[in-house]
Amino acid sequence: MIFSILLVVFIVLPIVELALLIKVGEHIGAIYTVGLVVLTGVVGVSLARLEGMRILWHIRQDLEEGRVPAPAVVDGLLIIVAGALLVTPGFLTDATGFLLLVPRFRMYVRSVIRRYLDQRVHADVIDVTYWE
Repeated sequence: MIFSILLVVFIVLPIVELALLIKVGEHIGAIYTVGLVVLTGVVGVSLARLEGMRILWHIRQDLEEGRVPAPAVVDGLLIIVAGALLVTPGFLTDATGFLLLVPRFRMYVRSVIRRYLDQRVHADVIDVTYWE
């Protein structure tokens, strides 16, 4: 399974992104395409920074009130992934990065991650015993 994911991330995705960039470049021109990629990167990273600051505030508030900030921490990790996707040139990565900046979408992704981890724990694939 890991091999399949790596194959998609490092081989298939860059080829698809390159094909999309070429198609968009044919329609609007190379300079505008490069400008659009740079613009989405700059805007995306700025939005990721703002959203990250908001999540840090939530984590701090949860800790001050004695709550475990697990959902906010996962949101923070998803925002880091969004930032990485947004600085990666390409339209699919930008679209995914922007989606991860939307709180409702992050909440959905967080629930998918939680269900996946719950299944792995219950199937004894992940050991959750504590070391002393």
